[in-house]
Amino acid sequence: MLEYSGVKITWLGHDSYKISDGKIVYIDPYKIKPAGKADVLLISHEHFDHLSMDDIRKVVTNDTIIVAAPQCANELKNTGAKEVKIVKPGDKIDVQGIIVEAVHAYNTNKINPSTSKPFHPKEDNKVGFVVTINNVRIYHAGDTDAIEEMKNIRTDVALLPVSGTYVMTAEEAAQAVKMIKPKLVIPMHYAAIVGSEKDAEKFKQLVKECEVKILNKE
Repeated sequence: MLEYSGVKITWLGHDSYKISDGKIVYIDPYKIKPAGKADVLLISHEHFDHLSMDDIRKVVTNDTIIVAAPQCANELKNTGAKEVKIVKPGDKIDVQGIIVEAVHAYNTNKINPSTSKPFHPKEDNKVGFVVTINNVRIYHAGDTDAIEEMKNIRTDVALLPVSGTYVMTAEEAAQAVKMIKPKLVIPMHYAAIVGSEKDAEKFKQLVKECEVKILNKE
C-alpha cells in the first residue's frame, strides 16, 4: 500500500486496485482478497480479468455505485448494487463526491491473430479512468497502448500496464509517461495473465521523468 497526499492506493494484483480516503473505490477487481466493501466500483471493460462477477460480489453492497464501460451493462444488472452508471470516453460524473472521468483505452498495434483486429478496438469505447479523490487525481489506464489521447490527461498518479501482448510493453509504457507527465507512476497488468515482475522492473529502469513505485500485491 502506498499513501499519496492522504489517499491510500493498494494494488490487489493484475489491474486491480483499492483506493481509499474514508470512501473505498475498487477498480477492476480480479482474484482479490477484499478489505472493506466498495462505495464506488469502476469496471474498465468486459473482459473476464476486468469484469469478474465472482470478485464483484465480494465488494458490492446495495449502497455501491458501479461505473462501467458500455459492454458491461447487461452483466452488471444483477449485482445488487444501488446503481450502475454507464460511461464512454469523454464522460465526467460525480459519484458520492468522487469525480470520475472516463478516458480512451484501446490498442493501436496489438492485433488478435484469430481476428486480425486489435484486442481492444477504439470503436468499442472501452475506458480508462481518472479518479479525483481528496483533490488527488489518479489515472487508471485500463487495457491500452500508448495513445495520442494520453497527451490530454492530467494526473498526479498514473497506473499503467507494462506486460505487452494485450497492452503496452514496458518500453511503450515509458513513452506514455512522457505524454502523461505524472508525478508518480505505478506499473500494473503483470504476474497474473501475462508478464512478470521483470516487466515492472524494466519499466522502472526506463522512466526518468518521475518517481516509479512497484507495489507488492495485497
